[in-house]
Amino acid sequence: MRTFDLIRDAVLPDFRDRVAEYLVQYETVLMSETTSDPELTRATAHQLRGYLRGLNTTRVLGMADWEELDRRVVNTWL
Repeated sequence: MRTFDLIRDAVLPDFRDRVAEYLVQYETVLMSETTSDPELTRATAHQLRGYLRGLNTTRVLGMADWEELDRRVVNTWL
């Protein structure tokens, strides 16, 4: 399953629509076939990690989910 699908599934149902709106911005950059700027990719991946950390802090995303998603972001884009 793709990382962004996992994120959407891991978020509490009451927050999925709002989170999905924000994820589009990250997904557009990180999943783009035409982005050739490695610095933009790296910066966006770090921003996504921060966003996921914030979701975990506010209890919208569980700790086990956050750890796995953070690991996937690091392994895929960093």
